[in-house]
Amino acid sequence: MSTPSNRPASTIMVVVAFAIVYVVWGSTYFFIRLSVLHIPPMMVGAFRFILAGTLMLLWCLFTRKKLFSWKVMRPAIVSGLLLLGTGNGALIWSEQYIPSSLAAILLAAGPVWFVLLDKGKWKENFRSRSTIVGLVVGFVGVLLLFVQQLSRGLSGEHMETVALVVLVLGSVSWAAGSLYSKYRTAEGSSNAVNAGWQMFAAGVAFIPASLASGEWGAFHPAEVPLSSWMGIVYLVTMGSLVGYSAFVWLLQVRPATQVSTHAYVNPVVAVLLGTLFAGERMSWLQLTGLAVILVSVLLINLSKYRSVPGTRPQKRAGVMAAE
Repeated sequence: MSTPSNRPASTIMVVVAFAIVYVVWGSTYFFIRLSVLHIPPMMVGAFRFILAGTLMLLWCLFTRKKLFSWKVMRPAIVSGLLLLGTGNGALIWSEQYIPSSLAAILLAAGPVWFVLLDKGKWKENFRSRSTIVGLVVGFVGVLLLFVQQLSRGLSGEHMETVALVVLVLGSVSWAAGSLYSKYRTAEGSSNAVNAGWQMFAAGVAFIPASLASGEWGAFHPAEVPLSSWMGIVYLVTMGSLVGYSAFVWLLQVRPATQVSTHAYVNPVVAVLLGTLFAGERMSWLQLTGLAVILVSVLLINLSKYRSVPGTRPQKRAGVMAAE
């Protein structure tokens, strides 16, 4: 994105946009959990991203943006499959077996995978002492989350441990898709067009996954309560459309490092919603893991926070939340 990050903007609009990114993206974990209670997980992904992608592409068509360019579509489709098809798909599947708050805590360690996978930045990143310490601390936080689940797995509740492993693999895929999009997205392409194709491609990919797992045979729409359908509506509108638009706009008017603070707030919101409305209970070990992971994210980004504000933000991609 080439728009300067210090462009004048209404203070009220900035506050509202930050509130949307903080609260809405943090709440998507809860609404995913609400949806998969009664709708098969791969169908949740198909409904969410086909609808959101179609609406985004129709908006682009209405605003006369160029949609059908293979130079733009190809990297968007590939990154969409990695980000939303695999990354978000892993989250949706995992929330059948683990609390939404625990999923959010584990995914807060995402910056660890960005540092490890961004080969072009290895020389720069591994010169930073705070980055190296942050990586070590991040792994400690992830291990803390696994300790309790592994003990439960040994007692017969192994699917929760499997879900955590799947979630870690999904987080790695999310980072890989984001980096692919960052380096391969066509110059000058519209963020809205890229996001539209990312979501639509992921939604289509969920269909064969749903068919292969036999979800359609056991699915009866009339038996799904209104709460689960409302969860889908929330994910499409607030999670994938409103939240994304707010994030992109903030990158235009505020420093990128300031906008990235959502990584600290989203898991806290998810824990609060899961505890208050879903009856989820977090152990002290898991809450300690959350604190450790958030410290690791701070350490990894410490050098960026020290940089001079007002620099132009780098091209961002793959910003759909659990988003």
